[in-house]
Amino acid sequence: MRRFGETPPTWTNEFLEYPIVFLIPNLIFIEVMSIDQIAAGGVVGAGGAGFPTHVKLSSRGDVVVVNAAECEPLLHKDKELIRNYADRLIFGLSVSMGLIGASRGIFGVKGKYVDVIAGLRSGLLSGMEVIPLDDIYPAGDELVLIYETVGRVVAPGGIPLSVGVVVLNVETVFNIAAAVGGEPVTDKFISVSGAVNSPCTVRAPVGAALSVVISAAGGVNISDPAFVVGGAMMGYIESDLSKPVIKTTGGVIVLPKDHFVVQRKLWDWSQVKRIGRAACDQCCFCTELCPRNLLGHPIEPHRAMRSLGFSADAKADVKGTQFCSECNLCSYCSCPEGLDPRNVCAENKRRILNEIRNGAERWTNPPFRKERPMQHFKNRRMPTERLIKKIGLASYVNKAPLKSEVIEVDRVIIPLRQHIGAPSTPVIKLGEQVKKGDLIAQKSNTAIGANIHASISGKITNISNDMIEIRNS
Repeated sequence: MRRFGETPPTWTNEFLEYPIVFLIPNLIFIEVMSIDQIAAGGVVGAGGAGFPTHVKLSSRGDVVVVNAAECEPLLHKDKELIRNYADRLIFGLSVSMGLIGASRGIFGVKGKYVDVIAGLRSGLLSGMEVIPLDDIYPAGDELVLIYETVGRVVAPGGIPLSVGVVVLNVETVFNIAAAVGGEPVTDKFISVSGAVNSPCTVRAPVGAALSVVISAAGGVNISDPAFVVGGAMMGYIESDLSKPVIKTTGGVIVLPKDHFVVQRKLWDWSQVKRIGRAACDQCCFCTELCPRNLLGHPIEPHRAMRSLGFSADAKADVKGTQFCSECNLCSYCSCPEGLDPRNVCAENKRRILNEIRNGAERWTNPPFRKERPMQHFKNRRMPTERLIKKIGLASYVNKAPLKSEVIEVDRVIIPLRQHIGAPSTPVIKLGEQVKKGDLIAQKSNTAIGANIHASISGKITNISNDMIEIRNS
């Protein structure tokens, strides 16, 4: 077997060179060691919270959905990966289908990307298909995507596996294909857009500074920038550009500090609560346009806003907030008063989940209006083009072509927790020389976690409780 750090196979011959995968019409035979290789390679969900992929693929289901909706404005890394690595992604999907026993594999891609869809369809294997999606936000929400592609509705508080579906991010599938070929996760694809000179999608070593990523896009072109890491809708403001890229970093958007998106992300809870209590007129637009509410879930943001006017907890009004996806559609688009229902829901959601962790009774049978699927409420869904105009992003270039060469850096700071679960444990010593791809921190054998590998070759110059530093000079 090929060891991590060795030269990976050429992808044009991938089906012949991989000793653990054999593809013949209608059948996929995958040895059990594939799960071990995915675990050894440190693959985690690249588009969300970083759930370890080997755990997800140890389950059983009948459908694998690759989430290529990429509905966050100005982000393009997933589409760029499909344009440039379609064969590798098809291979990764075949591995995933075989591991969970799925007979159906789906790429969910927005229908407007005709070239992306055509490139995928030309190489699909038996049991695979591309399903074009409407150009709406948030089409990439897991539960919305499952409904749009498979027609199944996940119950409130449920997970995709409850309806037999596993959802994987595009880059996660890319990394699955690499891991079964002996190549661990060492790099991250990131869209850099907004007020930069050359919007693009870059490939950076895990642990590289955010400043390096922005420089690769030609640097900023405004005098007073703010930096949104993630997406304009669900990302966060980062003021320290020395912070490292991690396995879940998907995008960096540069905006003026006085931009609507930046200012809204800077609101604190006291501000949200004070203004919301004074101005909410209970119009219910936030609820009527809520994607999870349209799926029948008992999430009603207007009731959470109503609770701000009472001194008591008003628990009956906020109980459904635990099912909020925090997509921000209610706050950025729906509310005619410019209030912030999302943060009201999120605050109550955190409180409810903390109470459950401390022994409070879980809501075991939440009401579920199955008769209200969003397919019948298309006029209540937010077109992406309208969203971009609404939040003030229409003046920015909405493309980010891929620069496939890995950015060269002489120093990386690699966090020991880049995933859901326990932090990884260092397996190297201070002063030790490592090569790119070498294992430097190992997941726990008793808890959920993920391995971490050197993203550059060099010397271990610092080890702490939460990070490892590597320098190549």
